[in-house]
Amino acid sequence: MSDTTSAKNHLSRRTLLKTVGAVGAAASIGAIVGRGQYAIAGNLDKVKLEWTEVAACHSPIGFGLSKGIYTKHGLDVELFYQGASGQTLIQSLATHKAEAGPGLLYDWLKPIEQGFDVKLFHGSHGGCQRLLVKKDSGIKTIADLRGKTIGTFDVGSPSRVAFSVALAKAGIDPEHDVTWKVFPFDLVAEGVERGEADAVAHMDPWAYSYEKQHDFLKIYDTQTGIFQDRVCCVLGVNGNYYESNKDIIRRVAAANLEIHQYTSEHPDEVAKWYFDTLKPGLPLEDLTEVLASLTYHKNWFGKELVAEVREGYANLKLTGVIDESTDPDEIANRVTLDIFA
Repeated sequence: MSDTTSAKNHLSRRTLLKTVGAVGAAASIGAIVGRGQYAIAGNLDKVKLEWTEVAACHSPIGFGLSKGIYTKHGLDVELFYQGASGQTLIQSLATHKAEAGPGLLYDWLKPIEQGFDVKLFHGSHGGCQRLLVKKDSGIKTIADLRGKTIGTFDVGSPSRVAFSVALAKAGIDPEHDVTWKVFPFDLVAEGVERGEADAVAHMDPWAYSYEKQHDFLKIYDTQTGIFQDRVCCVLGVNGNYYESNKDIIRRVAAANLEIHQYTSEHPDEVAKWYFDTLKPGLPLEDLTEVLASLTYHKNWFGKELVAEVREGYANLKLTGVIDESTDPDEIANRVTLDIFA
């Protein structure tokens, strides 16, 4: 039986978890053919995956393609760069510029509540957002941010959404007890240095770089406090596409599980690919340390993912993003796939 044929067989989760981690030899793949666009040749099943090319936590997707891991699972993957906004993530799937891909859990939830037909099937890691202050600011915990100004890079940035939940759970109204101020993407730290904001809410690898370069104090991130042991990014698939291509998405999940396990064991190798290929403008050392810090060894499927989606809906209800009438348990069970069942 060929590797491709074997990859197309339905895999039980138990079998997959026993065998994942060993990345075998695979056919060579084509070079980059344009910004965020990759292609491979061969008699494989085609699928378009969206990604945020600039985000450190998404770099394993591009690395996995270059490594031949998708090919090993019988997939001809094209990556579509959907930008840094959660709204463009949704648009790329809705307009079939891509069929599936990773996004922050909180970016998926409101569009799904509003009727966007997407199914969530793989929670890939935790981490990738940081909340930073100057060490001499007197701010030691998130509770100290009451009455303060928090700088971020977009009015609806993932960092603002995540830390609004943390603020709400600390008894601080994220819309009225703090002020959010938008700065250019790469100048948020300078806003704090100039005294125009008291804190930085940003995503890795830039947040990590700010922490080092400006000697900032990290008072919260999406691996601690209410986010400890929680998922950050989740893969979703267009619902109509999934109904006609269930086996392809099952193999996407298997490939991504393998890719993220490999990243947890070889963050330096993935960081080197990220540094050389995507050129994010940050030191290789920083990229390596960021990837090593993310919980790629932890993945969420089935009931575990349902629990994360349920928690996400409950959290966003606290901030008013999700309607009070929405039942977190009902919607989580309805939109989450048990992909390896």
